[in-house]
Order: sequence, then structure tokens, then C-alpha cells
Amino acid sequence: MEIDEPLSPGGRLFVQPATHQIINSVFGLEQPITLDALRTVISSSLLIKHPRFSSLLVTDNHGREHWRKTEIDINHHIIIRSNPVGEGDNDEEVVNEYLADLTVSSPLTTDKPLWEVHLLSAHKCLVLRIHHALGDGISLVSLMLTLCRKLDDPEQTPTIGPLTSSRQKHKNSGTLESILKLVKMVWFTLVYVFEFMMRGAWVKDGKTAVRGGEGVELWPRKLVTAKFSFEDMKTVKSAVANATINDVLFGVISSGLSKYLDSRSPDSLPEGLQMTGVALVNLRPSPGLQDIKELMKKNAGTAGWGNKVGIVLLPVYYHRNRSDPLQYLKRAKMMMDRKKLSMEAFLSHQIGYFVMKYFGAKVASLLEYKVICNTSFTISNVVGPREEITVTGIPITYMRATSSSLPHAITMHMVSYAGKADMQILVAKDIIPDPEKLAKCFEDALLEMKQHAVQT
Repeated sequence: MEIDEPLSPGGRLFVQPATHQIINSVFGLEQPITLDALRTVISSSLLIKHPRFSSLLVTDNHGREHWRKTEIDINHHIIIRSNPVGEGDNDEEVVNEYLADLTVSSPLTTDKPLWEVHLLSAHKCLVLRIHHALGDGISLVSLMLTLCRKLDDPEQTPTIGPLTSSRQKHKNSGTLESILKLVKMVWFTLVYVFEFMMRGAWVKDGKTAVRGGEGVELWPRKLVTAKFSFEDMKTVKSAVANATINDVLFGVISSGLSKYLDSRSPDSLPEGLQMTGVALVNLRPSPGLQDIKELMKKNAGTAGWGNKVGIVLLPVYYHRNRSDPLQYLKRAKMMMDRKKLSMEAFLSHQIGYFVMKYFGAKVASLLEYKVICNTSFTISNVVGPREEITVTGIPITYMRATSSSLPHAITMHMVSYAGKADMQILVAKDIIPDPEKLAKCFEDALLEMKQHAVQT
């Protein structure tokens, strides 16, 4: 008889009502996939062989959550939508509307393992819904990609590029430089951890036209897609020494939000107004596809799997002066350099673990919920395959992801794939009624930075 396995602390956090999270990924296809082909590829994949994907979520008499092994019936996990799921001729808008509804009103039932595949034949796409308690986003992307194969080499599974930073590391630092770096690390850590704790207490962003708050996670949602060229992002990155793609992303967000706020509330906001984002940071080495295969071959259970994540607060600022759009990138890079030098992510994880251990998962969940209520947006960036890939031999045209709604009025998730970077922007439509304009502001911000980078 197999013994139930307790959820990890991170997994327990994601099943609490205040911080309940489901990852909704969508794979666009060149042509519709048949039900038989989909059933076959899932049956033979590592997806259903992983213990998390063949376990029920159960709660014991003390209110503790556990995983319990069960038999899988794949037919119960495939949801067939043969007819169009909405009105209109634009597949992207219809699929985004379908996903937006899922983020608010469609939890996963606990009478089966916490994942589903929705087959939207009329719109040539697959929607994968996976509960965040099963693992962190990067690991789940790696596992999902075992369903796929490379377009130019159908026998090979896709690969994900290294997640290392492009910052230059100086191995032979002098003693004085090392001491200065240590002092900066201690200082920034103290400042950022203090700010994190204050965000969980009472400190909040100033009121703007894009800020949500308590209860907003229940409001109706709308989802739009901002589309970027990865080459454009690399061109902008090269204009500032040692910048990264994440720096470019936050520069684009800062510039785009400034543009959007100008259209909503011109001349009413103070220069330099802070809008704070929340990002979850993976604190352990992310398993690649080969590592997952080896894990399954060795029957190593779920060692190394789970949700070991920390929270990082990422401020961006409202500015009117856009004569040099690269200033947004330079400010973002300075902020990101300081964040990476600090131990904010690690210590925020430790604070959450301490609270969960001594006060329980509900209190830890309410702490994170309070941090979200007191900030302005959620942001994530996941690196996908660089090459084109297929599922059951059908080329995948795009990969996108979003998550369950949060108290934030704006949630942004960017996924790069085959030279493109698509950012899903989920908004509370009663607060942001025109998210298409917001997406255009982000796209225009990148193009302005690119033009300036090419000219300088």
C-alpha cells in the first residue's frame, strides 16, 4: 500500500483559496489535431508517468494536503470543444476570451489529477490547464514539451536555451571590489526584505488607473496578446552594456505603462510615480528535458520537483519625458542589477516557509495575498524552444500562457518561442476596459527603443 505524500510548502500555498493558481497554456497549431492522435501522444509521454500527474489532491483529518496515487483515465482529462467557443472570425480573440473565462470561474476538480487538455478543433489549438501545485512554471514547461518534437528532427524532443544571465562576471575581482560587493549585497538585501515585509503589512502603491486591490480577482477578465520580435529585443539589449532580455522587458513595461497612463489620466500623475510588480523566482536549478527523462528512468520519485520559489518586488516608474526611450531600459537594468545582487528572493521564500511552518498555510497565503493587493501587477518571463516544434507531427505556430486571476488588475506572462515573444495580458476589464490599447503601448515602446538603438 502506497503512503500519501505531503504537498511541498509551495504546493500548499497554491491550493489555498487566496492564492489558488492554475497555469493555462495554449499551443497554436498549423492545422487541427485529431482526438486519437492527441490521446496517443499523451498516453506515450512522460507527462502521465510523472507521479504528480497521476495523483489526487486529498486532505487529511488535520487539514493537511497530500498527494495520493491513482489510476488515470486519459479520457477524463481531455475536454473536446468541436464547435467554436465564441463568436467572431478572429481565432486569437475568441481563444483569448475562452482563456479569460477560465482564469476566473473554472477551477480543476479534485476527483482526478489536477490537469486537463482542452481540444479546440475549430480554432486549431490546444489548451493545457495544470495546477500550479504540481510544480513551478519552468519545470512544467519542460515536462509539457516532452509531448513535442523538433520540426527539423522529428525524433528529437525540443530543447530550452540556458537560463543563465548574459551579465559579464568578473572572476578575478580584487579584495576591495569583493568587499564593496558584499556591502552592497547586505545593504540591498536589508532594504528589499524590509520593503517586502512592509508590503505585507500596510505599504501600498499609489492609486492609478491600472491598480487593482482586494476582491479584484473575482472581477470579469479580458485577455489580449502583445507580440514582440525576439530579434528586436536583442537589438535593444545590445544598445546598453551588459543588459539582458529581462531588462528590456521591464524597460518596455515601464515605458508602455507610462504611455497608457498618459492616455487615461494625462497630467494628473506625479513624475516618477512607482508602480510595483510581483515576480516569482525559481530558487533551484531548473530541470531540462534530459534531466526529466533521467529522473523517470531512475524511478527517483519526485526528488527535486516542486515549487521552491521566492517573491521579488520589481518597481517601474511613470515618466513623461520620452526623448530618449533607452532611459527606461537603463533604469530597469540598474534596478535588476541591484535585485540580483540581493538575497530578496531567497529570504522572501524563507519568510514564507517560517510563517507556514509556525502559523499555517492559510496565514502564509494571506501574507502573499496582502503583498499582491498592495502592488500593481504580476509579471513572468519563460524561455521556450528556440526552434520550431511539432505535436503529433503538426507544427506549433505559437506558445502562450496565463494564470488564474489575482487581485492585480494586470497580469503579464511572456513566453518566447522560435524568434517570437508573446505576452499574454490579463486584465480586470472594469478597471482596464481597453487592454488592446495597453498591448499596443507595450509594442510601440519596444519599437521606439529599437529605432533609437539603431540610430545611436
